[in-house]
Amino acid sequence: MVPLSLKVPVPFEYVFPHGALGLGVDAQLDFDRRGQADDQARDKDSGERVWVVRVMDLDPEAGRFGRSTEVKVKVIAAHRPVLPASMVPGYPPSIAFDGLTLTPYVDSQRCKATGSCKARMAYSLRATAVLPAAASAPVA
Repeated sequence: MVPLSLKVPVPFEYVFPHGALGLGVDAQLDFDRRGQADDQARDKDSGERVWVVRVMDLDPEAGRFGRSTEVKVKVIAAHRPVLPASMVPGYPPSIAFDGLTLTPYVDSQRCKATGSCKARMAYSLRATAVLPAAASAPVA
């Protein structure tokens, strides 16, 4: 039986063939724990903290058809990931991810109670670490 939370390992270069720039790192909020001293989300499998890394996809096609060039990748780690130093002053650093996985799901937010449903296939991205772009392993 295929689990509902299928995590498919994917090479960084497959998801971001033109590279990616790191824009920031934030703690993922657990809305059920909001207002508590520690309201950060935890990974259901490992119990580790969930961090959201905002990334600019450098694919020239990424902004077409109303899509955003910004992508969020959840990093599961005990400590806040640190983005590497930028090689070009004034620009975000070029980054890669280690342990990148893709989880497909059906996005039904466009479905209306009455009438048509414009659900679409979507996916979420998770990783185990943020790396400088040069440190990512090339696809064989």
